[in-house]
Amino acid sequence: MDPDPLALEAQVCLSVSAASRALVAFYRPLLEPLGLTHPQYLAMLALWQHGDLTLKALAELLHLEPATASPLVRRLEALGLVERGRSADDDRALAIRLTDAGRALRARAEGIPAAMVAGLGLDLAEVAAIRDAADLLLRACTRAT
Repeated sequence: MDPDPLALEAQVCLSVSAASRALVAFYRPLLEPLGLTHPQYLAMLALWQHGDLTLKALAELLHLEPATASPLVRRLEALGLVERGRSADDDRALAIRLTDAGRALRARAEGIPAAMVAGLGLDLAEVAAIRDAADLLLRACTRAT
């Protein structure tokens, strides 16, 4: 008998969705001392890596729509970690800049990746393979839409 193509356990979307929720829940206690949610952490990672960004550029890096990234940036501004203003290159673009507090928070966040790897009991090669598989899926979905 052929396997059921609608069998729940055969669906990639179930595994990816459940893994995403579980991973975000795993990060929660690591991020709580920093006062960040997981989406805020991702935004801060982008700003720490790239420096000042426009809202559009930040949204692209996070694979979000600008309308979704905007409230995220407002919450980071309320926490005193970023400031919003007009871009020097384009008056129409909203620029996001780290504050001194936002830059200082990076030092407290540096241990999170190692804590994540250790806490999950995975080695760096396994983490890289998972990330690469997720990137492959993301690129395939992006191409298909």
